[in-house]
Amino acid sequence: MERRKLIAIAAGLTVLGAGCGPRRGQDGAKGDWHTDTAPLEQAFPMLGALSDAQWVSSRDDERLLPSPDLAISGFARLAPGKLAELTAAHPFVSEGPPEDFSSWFEKPLKGEGPETPQWIRSRELDRDSGEHSTSLWFDRRSDTVRLRALNPYG
Repeated sequence: MERRKLIAIAAGLTVLGAGCGPRRGQDGAKGDWHTDTAPLEQAFPMLGALSDAQWVSSRDDERLLPSPDLAISGFARLAPGKLAELTAAHPFVSEGPPEDFSSWFEKPLKGEGPETPQWIRSRELDRDSGEHSTSLWFDRRSDTVRLRALNPYG
């Protein structure tokens, strides 16, 4: 069982790192995000198939001392009806994410996301085990999920 888990983690990291470098905008700031949904679907299977995404990772920038941890932050659009399915299966409360994207790698996401969102959150869908953590906020109006995760493939 451990071997399968290690293979799945390695495959996820390979998918995340191979051929999905950030898209560069003309000004080098806006648009520096990934748009592929497969790595997010693999990291967050409870979200199901995603129709749209814009996200960044802590491995998107060439830093002198890269962290061994992988952080992912961004937005994704849920399939129609998925948020209703999740809210029927889990308790949710009205709670929004922190307003700013404070990490260096999140700068391309500033000012992005749904307009006037109505954020809700379910602690049952979040995960925090020390070296692995996931926080998810869902916008009722746009079926958008804002996500932030540390080592999501673990």
